[in-house]
Amino acid sequence: MISIDLNLVWTIINIIVLYLLLKHFLIGPVTNIMDRRRQMIEDGFKNAQAAQDDADRLKQEYEAALSGAKQESVQIVEDARKSARAEYDRIVNEAGQKAGSMIEAAKESVRTEREQTMKELKSQIAGLAAASAARIIGGHADEKGNSALYDQFLKEAGEGNGNAD
Repeated sequence: MISIDLNLVWTIINIIVLYLLLKHFLIGPVTNIMDRRRQMIEDGFKNAQAAQDDADRLKQEYEAALSGAKQESVQIVEDARKSARAEYDRIVNEAGQKAGSMIEAAKESVRTEREQTMKELKSQIAGLAAASAARIIGGHADEKGNSALYDQFLKEAGEGNGNAD
């Protein structure tokens, strides 16, 4: 028969008890720690992926906003150019109108001065003519005669001149 040695049975029982104790106190906690670490690593990868996705989304939003800002700045510059051109045209037109009115005023002033000068010259010429006529007549003419001579001289000077202004 098979004889079973008592030492062998105790050794087997010790090994079984040692296995159960190791499983309960060593292998179980180590396995739990490894599972928690694996879960932490997976969560870290998920969080990193989520952060990467958020960063990509923010980058796209930033690029879209930057593109919109570029388009807006181009529009603002274009609007500023249009308003500057309109202001330039307005100022040039206003300056042209002012210059035209100044030229008209200058022409009117020259015309007025010319008329005044012509009147003064006619008056001086009439005076000279009256003085000459008085010397020719001998100085015996009266004031009424001088006035008549003056009127006659103006009439003749105006007809001979061609432009009696």
